[in-house]
Amino acid sequence: MNYLDIILYKTWADLRSEASRAYIGFLWWFIEPVLYMGAFYLLFGLGLRMGGDNFVHFLLCGLVPWKWFSSSVSSGSRSIAANTGLINQVYLPKYILPTIVVLTNLAKFLVILPVLVVVLLVGGEDISVHWFALILLILLQFFLIWSLACFTSAIVPFVPDLKYLIENGLLLLMFLSGVFFDINRLDGDIAVALSYNPVALLIQAYRDVLLANQWPSVSTLVYVGGFSIVPAALSWWLFSRLDKKFVKVI
Repeated sequence: MNYLDIILYKTWADLRSEASRAYIGFLWWFIEPVLYMGAFYLLFGLGLRMGGDNFVHFLLCGLVPWKWFSSSVSSGSRSIAANTGLINQVYLPKYILPTIVVLTNLAKFLVILPVLVVVLLVGGEDISVHWFALILLILLQFFLIWSLACFTSAIVPFVPDLKYLIENGLLLLMFLSGVFFDINRLDGDIAVALSYNPVALLIQAYRDVLLANQWPSVSTLVYVGGFSIVPAALSWWLFSRLDKKFVKVI
């Protein structure tokens, strides 16, 4: 059985199914993140008057990758538990299910990213050769998201309450990832602590590339890649050890 074909077909089917459930179809993929980002801008940009003239661009470069991360990890963690019927009907390696979720959200991210680029260009940002580094950042973020989604999806069926901890943990992590502030302007122990947060480092890398026209830090790329290997290895071990037990617990 060609599992790659299954992953790609199921990803496409999920995208079509999601689009068909709304009257405006795939346009909702644009509208939903725009409303999401607009709400935070009204709160932090206008309501609390945080940031300067460039705050809109600064905020968007943080919210767009964060939205991809949070929605993928949240949905991916529930992917095995949410597919009880499929698992009971046919055998599939369990990593396929979170992979489908992450690919589905990647497709949505790739729809929104060009919109972000257009907004930046219209807003006065200059296109640069450094923007090619986005390819590497997207691949690196995909690996981070996929590893965390696989790891959490392997545990949630055995510890169902963990999904609530994940949801609240993602909310806390959003405020610790520099989405609304520049982590480079922090001092002391807080700055040191946030420097170990791979999501904060990725968001800063996106801003370096898109707003500062700089190459992302090599140390950032190495750290995020190395960090991602740990949950990826743990999830592979869990899937191999618990493969036959998923049917019994979900």
